[in-house]
Amino acid sequence: VASPEDARSASGIGGTGAEKLSGHGDFLLVAEGQTIRFQSAFAARADTQDLLSEMPMPANRQSLVAMDRRLLSVALDAIGTRPRGIGGLAAAAVLASPTGPMGSGNLAQPPLNVVDVLEGEAPFLIIAAAGVGIFMRRNARQAAERLGLVVPAWRHVILALAVAGLFLGLSQASDILSHSLTPDIARRVDSTTQHVFGQLGGPLGIAALALLPGICEEVLFRGALQPRIGVLATALLFTSIHTEYGLSIDTLAVFVLALGLGFVRKYTNTTTSCACHVSYNLLVGIGIAGAALNVALVLEVVLIAVSAYAIWRHR
Repeated sequence: VASPEDARSASGIGGTGAEKLSGHGDFLLVAEGQTIRFQSAFAARADTQDLLSEMPMPANRQSLVAMDRRLLSVALDAIGTRPRGIGGLAAAAVLASPTGPMGSGNLAQPPLNVVDVLEGEAPFLIIAAAGVGIFMRRNARQAAERLGLVVPAWRHVILALAVAGLFLGLSQASDILSHSLTPDIARRVDSTTQHVFGQLGGPLGIAALALLPGICEEVLFRGALQPRIGVLATALLFTSIHTEYGLSIDTLAVFVLALGLGFVRKYTNTTTSCACHVSYNLLVGIGIAGAALNVALVLEVVLIAVSAYAIWRHR
């Protein structure tokens, strides 16, 4: 901040002296009306880049990871965490990790297990919490409210399940189109998916793939980022980290799903978008076919009808 007025706007109280901070690790903590000035280690961008250059990474992934590092750096800047120092390293570590979002397109890597999924997704949650200033600018309750993590109304739960069913239909339609129009790409996606996630077909693996991405990704993208950069930009960023599909029909489907989750968050809350994402992942993991498909279709119609009625009642 450059002036006492800016300092008051940023901290919520006057006389903090925040305009006198020199930067480069100079901090002012404002909590319960009290101010504490302290210093922290500062890592310049050049130092960060030197550290990142030492991370092991297959050569064929470097350009894509570099692109997504820049995109996530923009995102971190949007929610208030500058893309440098520890924040920048954490973001880059998520994207550079072989178990992170860029890793699922690599047939050379070993199949993922539950611990790998946890390691790949948990940093999203950490970055979201740090970005909204938990235990710094906000306490736990305030941070949860800023992230949209509230107790959902019953109609929100019904809506989440209904939209998850629609997402499943869209996913199956995109899979059919992909195999019809781009069979070579579809076969590569199928091969990669089977290789990377093949060991996660049991109950624990399905639960991990449903819960961890559904919660961690939603909290960062729809909870922390969307209120600052909007539905469209968040959807583009979300799609960019799912580049295991390349430029394909599957990528377009991911973008549409991201938009859908964004609108669920916009008109309800992040808890509901988490429930929707988790439900969709769970449906994909379990798979619905045969007689169960007919039951699922009837249930989907009921869920849509109830959701429509609830929306009409609370319009």
